[in-house]
This record gives sequence, C-alpha cells and structure tokens, in this order.
Amino acid sequence: MLGRCPTFDTMGTVDLALTLVAIAATVIVVARLCEPLGVPSPLGLLGVGVAASFIPGIPQIALSPDVVLLGLLPPLLYAAAVNTSLIDMRRLLTPILGLSVGLVLFTALAVAIVASWLLPIDFALALALGAIVAPPDAVAATAVARQIGLPRQITTILEGESLLNDATALVTLRTALGAAGLAAHGAGAHPSVDFLSVTEDFGRAVIGGVAVGWLVFLIVGQIRRQLTKTAADTALSFAVPFMAYAPAEKIHASGVLAVVTAGLLLAHKAPTLQSASSRLSERVNWASITFLLENAVFLLIGLQMQSIIEDVRTSSLTLGRSVLVGLAILVVALIARPLWIFPFAFLTSARSPVPMATLSPPAAVASWAGMRGVVTLAAALTLPADTPLRPVLVLIALIVTVGTLVLQGFTLPALARALDVRGPDPREDALVEATVVGAATGAGLRAIEADPHSDPVALALIREQSSARVNRIWEQLGDTGTETPSETYRRMRLAMIGAERRELLLMRASGEVDQHVLTTVLNGMDAEEAALSYGQRRAEGVRMSPLRPPDAVAAACDHLQLEAQCVVPDSPEGCLVCLETGQPWVHLRMCATCGHVGCCDSSAGKHASAHFHDTGHPVMRSLEPGEAWRWCFVDEALG
Repeated sequence: MLGRCPTFDTMGTVDLALTLVAIAATVIVVARLCEPLGVPSPLGLLGVGVAASFIPGIPQIALSPDVVLLGLLPPLLYAAAVNTSLIDMRRLLTPILGLSVGLVLFTALAVAIVASWLLPIDFALALALGAIVAPPDAVAATAVARQIGLPRQITTILEGESLLNDATALVTLRTALGAAGLAAHGAGAHPSVDFLSVTEDFGRAVIGGVAVGWLVFLIVGQIRRQLTKTAADTALSFAVPFMAYAPAEKIHASGVLAVVTAGLLLAHKAPTLQSASSRLSERVNWASITFLLENAVFLLIGLQMQSIIEDVRTSSLTLGRSVLVGLAILVVALIARPLWIFPFAFLTSARSPVPMATLSPPAAVASWAGMRGVVTLAAALTLPADTPLRPVLVLIALIVTVGTLVLQGFTLPALARALDVRGPDPREDALVEATVVGAATGAGLRAIEADPHSDPVALALIREQSSARVNRIWEQLGDTGTETPSETYRRMRLAMIGAERRELLLMRASGEVDQHVLTTVLNGMDAEEAALSYGQRRAEGVRMSPLRPPDAVAAACDHLQLEAQCVVPDSPEGCLVCLETGQPWVHLRMCATCGHVGCCDSSAGKHASAHFHDTGHPVMRSLEPGEAWRWCFVDEALG
C-alpha cells in the first residue's frame, strides 16, 4: 500500500498544499450538510471517504505511521485531555481503569483466539491483531458522545477509557510482535518474551509516560507564568502535545500517557497559570484545530478503503475470505465489550450505594459505545513490512473501525433514547449555575464592601450589575411566554450595536479617522456582541429542553432539611402584587411556610424576596411546571 500510493511525506509541496486545502474544504462542507440531517459528521465524512476512494481520478492517499502517530494523534489526544476534568477522572478512576486496562486485554485475547483459528497465523501475531482492534478511540468516543448528548458520567468514563487504553493496547502490540519475532515500528524485537519482560514493558510505558507528562507540565507551567502575550501563550499550547509525546516515545515510554497527563494537569491548573484572555484564545483556537483534525481523520480513514482492498487482492488470501474474517473479528469486538462491562458494572456496584437498577441502562449504553478510530488504523500501519498477511490484517483493522463507527455510531442514539439515558438537563444546569454564580458573587460583594476605600457610587453600580448577572441565569428557568428583562436588554443592546457598527463603518469609509482606533473600537464591539449572542443561544437551548423535574439536590442547610409542609398556594392565578399593579412576572415562587405566591428577582417586582424580608419565612419553592427545587434565603442554599 505504501509503495503504490503517495503519502503525505512523499508529496510535492504544491500537491501537498492542494490536498490539504481539499481535505479542509471537504470537512467543512460535509459537516455543514450533516448538521440539518442529524447525522454525526464523523460518520458522514467516513462515508464520503469510502465512496471517494473508488472514484477514478481521486488521488489515493496512504497514511504513513509517522503522519498518524506523530502528526495527528498527539494534538487530538491533547485536545481531548484539556477538555476532560481531572476531578471527574479521579472520581471515576475504578471504572475507567477497568475499561482501559481490563477490557482491552480481554478484547485482545478474545480476538486472538478467533483470529488464530480463522487465519494461518500464530497466536502471537493474532494477539497483535487483537491489541490493534481492542482500544476504542478518544476522537470517536468524544465526537459521537458529544453529538448525541450522553450523561456526563458516561461521557467522562468513555473519554477516560479512550485516553488511557492506548497505552495498554500499544504495550500489548509491542510485546506480541516481539513474541512473533517481528520488530515494531520504531522499536526492536524482544529477544525473549516472558512475564518479567511484559511487566517491565508495561511499567516503563506507564511510569515513564506519566513522568514525562508531569515534567512537561512543570516546564510549561513555569514558562506560562512568565508570558504576558496571549498569542505567545496560545502558540506554546500548540507545542505541548509534541513536547510530551516525542520524548516519551524516545525512551520507549507511552507517548499517549505523556500527552494525556500533561493535558489534564495543564487544564486543571489553567485558572492560576494563564490569564483570562489566554484561556479564551487557547479555547477558541483549539476548537478550530480539533474540528479540522478529528473530522479529517474519519475522511482519511475512508480514503484508505480502495488501496487496502487492492493490497489484499495481491496477498495469499482471497478478498472474500479476508472480508469474512474481518466481519467475524468485528462481531467478536462488539460482543466482548458487553461481556466485560456488565459483570464489571455488577461487581463495582455491589460496593456502591447506588442500586444496580440505576446502573443497568448506563452500562448498556457504555457497552455499545466502543467506536474505533485513528488509533486502530495507526497501530495497524505500524505492522512491519515482513509481517505475514500484513494487508489482510490492515483490512481487518479497517473493517472493525468502519463497522463500529457505522453500527454503533448510528444506533447509539436510538439505544440511549430507548433506555431513557439522557444527557444533562439544561434546566438543572441553569439552576445549579445560578446557585454557584450567586454564591461567588456574594463572596465578591462582601470582599469589596469590607474595603473602607470602596466608592459608594461604584459599589451600588457593581451590586446592580452583579444582581443582573445572576438574574440572567435564573431567567433561563421556566417559560412564561413573555420577554424577560434580560431578553429585553439583549434585544435592545444588539440593535444598538448594529447601529453603532454602521456608523463606524461610515467613518472608516470616509478615511477621516485613524483606522487603528476604529479597529480597536470594532473589536470591543464584536466581543460584547458575541457575549450577548452566546447568552441568547444558551437561553434558547434551555427553554427548548423538555420540562422535567431535575434530580434531587442534597439539602444544604438546616432550613431545607426540615420536613416540607403541605402548603397550598394563596393565589392560583399568579403573583398577587403583580396582578394588582398590572406588572408582568418572569417566574413564580411560593413560600414554603405560608403559601404566599410571589415573583422572583428576575421579575421587576421581586415580590418573593420582598415577602421574605417582610415575614422572615426562610424557604421558598418554585411553582414553575417541572421544577421541584427549594431555595433558602437565609443561607442562600439550594435544596
């Protein structure tokens, strides 16, 4: 395959540039077309790549192992790592390790048994094939889980599994190739393979990879403390995945673990290592890079189909038999996952206070979320040229990759819906966000109120702005059908910004004002408009979500822990004061002590808070449909 097809590192400069432009354009167009159809863009690009590989005139591009392992894998892993919570990884470490180590070894062994029976290869080489097809891919798992909206706990487990399982798979691959008397890409064959050598290999991969990642984190952290330019900080982040991956691989440690470790630690410490503008710039730039790379990977995987099939035709095994064996291995890979996950979930839940009934649907969804991707293809391409039936093994890896992406990618959303496994409720998120922001705002206000040098006028303005910021979040709950105060402000300010921009563009066209000054003003206006538009999209997303009671929030104070009284609302029509004055309200709240109905602080009247100040009744509860939460005015706690 590599001898007949041009690779990225053998193309001419102009051909390479045109190819990259064509790939980027295809990714953008196909992703846009998939959006209204509800088809995940990775699957759409995979199909386009497969179809294009059989079209005459389309150049056949073969991915070399170096391009995949050194060019694509490190930035993709780093992008996934910096968007994964280190705290959540620690909390879910047991299931993550169970899948990233135990499931990979179990799948590799199952595939090896079947492959050694169906193919004329020894067990060591069959185990190498098992290690190639065993690990689900970080890119595939993250992309599909994010698009179909799985619960955060499942998404975190899948991300953690796919970030860590590559080390297990690559060590197993290297060991299996050594036992088969073959040299892995970039490494020599093992003179002997025994338990001690396997343990040494695994220990070097894990300990060395984590150590290199931790060292890179320390170095980059120190550099970031000295950087004052946002552009320089963002440029540094582009180098981090390669700074971690290359040295780790050089000492035969796990480059994957090095990148993941560095990414997790840097993301966790970002609030103290980087400025706000640096974090924002890095987030925006990496979002663009991730979009192009993770989608281009699936397009490139599909483009391999025709060339791989041609290579199989020249091998000693017929194409038909190779495809049948590939399908059999695909079935084994699909079945092995639930065979491991369900017993593992049962054993781990036996020590958990969460009943097994609540774990079964998530476990079922997780058992069907084992999409393979770039790692499987890259590992297959690292097979030495003298590997027996190498084209057949690469084809099998591609069949497993395409099969899992298509079968699981298309059916996973339906399975999640059938089992009622849903993503985070935006209403519950807004409820918790309002509480968190309110607590943080309260701490900030107390800090400046205690400052004897605080200016009363500025303090009053800050109080008003802080209250408005919290109320904007509260307004996302419920749907009264009327325009909220924040929506009114957003609509009027956006119209004002449009008029301001038109005036500035007229000034620019006249050439009478310094262009640098105009550009600075326009950039500030763009930032404000982007923030307003983002808030509008968030509010619309929350209100379009189904109304259902959020999960119970643990009682956080003595008032909320008291047994709730059976209280009847004193006004079934709404807020009495608003009804008397003709004012509209945003949301309705009821006093848990006397049943008085008032409007929330997002409303102009703020009559629920006024009732608390008049009576001292500490707890109110929401009267909005589908909302089952209470709020303590005294302790500012949610329950």
